[in-house]
Amino acid sequence: MNRKRIVILLVILVVLGVLVYLQIREWRHFDWEKFLQGSSGLNYWRILAGIALIYFADFLRAARWKVFLRPTVPHASWKGLISPQYVGFAGLALLGRPGEFVRPYLIARRENVTFASQLAIWFVERAFDTGAVTLILSIDIFFVPYMRENYPEWRVAGYGLIVAFVLFSAMLWALAVSGPAIAAWSCRRLEPFSRSFAASFEQRLRAMSSGLNAVRDRTSFLQCSLLSLIIWVVIAFAYRQVTHAYPESTGLPNLDIPEVILLMGASIAGGVIQLPVVGGGSQLATIAVLSGTFGYADTPELAVSCGILLWLVTFMSVAPLGVVLARHEHLSIRKISRVSEEEAHRRATSTSVQPR
Repeated sequence: MNRKRIVILLVILVVLGVLVYLQIREWRHFDWEKFLQGSSGLNYWRILAGIALIYFADFLRAARWKVFLRPTVPHASWKGLISPQYVGFAGLALLGRPGEFVRPYLIARRENVTFASQLAIWFVERAFDTGAVTLILSIDIFFVPYMRENYPEWRVAGYGLIVAFVLFSAMLWALAVSGPAIAAWSCRRLEPFSRSFAASFEQRLRAMSSGLNAVRDRTSFLQCSLLSLIIWVVIAFAYRQVTHAYPESTGLPNLDIPEVILLMGASIAGGVIQLPVVGGGSQLATIAVLSGTFGYADTPELAVSCGILLWLVTFMSVAPLGVVLARHEHLSIRKISRVSEEEAHRRATSTSVQPR
């Protein structure tokens, strides 16, 4: 390990140590008895309804993937794309980041196409998800009257989202038109700082540019955009089912779709960060919004209860179904995760030695 990597590792360890210390200090007086009380009286029918909505959202992802496959596999069956969605998200829930490539790997094997082509579609899928969530959050912050009046502090974030959405759309257009050239230019600029990162970044840009070929025609673009918006609206309703599962006395049922969209946005942003010991950033971000924005700072036990339950319903609930489907098809999620991650790493490595 060279000196640069040692320094980076030490910085990461120091930052994580500070985060752990702050988290322990913050929860030193946490009342676990109140936490259990806050989790009592739940309406489990609403929780099951939330899980059903998450399952439906993953089903819609299969329909969207069929649109992505249209140029290369025009006769792909959407039914055959359903199982890989659930198995893939189960791998992500159970294994974390190493499980991210399970879905494109399974679809590539099932449709008899290259893993590289499905990895490209996976990048584009994430782009559509990012655009849909950004648009929904922007509308929520600026066009819902009582959100503007009651939560003015979110306007700054809203302006940032609008700028991000415009820049993101421009980036996608540029990649669709001149993806390989942009990827090569970016790699040349980044190589002096880190050759491996530059190669990996170039590979991702090339993959996204390649995947955007799947939505070049107007019909496919509109279908994918509409499906992406529907998927995230369905997920927002799943969040609503969870908050409405709590007793009226907690005040959580008063959080309706506009409020839970903020929770959803915070959860997605926090989910980018995975903190050892402290836990997933998704739960922490959700708890922070419940406490700081919605007034649960005086009852942190209730905020923690809701944050954890949202995480279980929206992220972990797919694991049982995914495991059952994997066993039914004689698949090993752990083995597929390892193989797909190795293949993705091999592609990133091979990109670094391609002539430019």
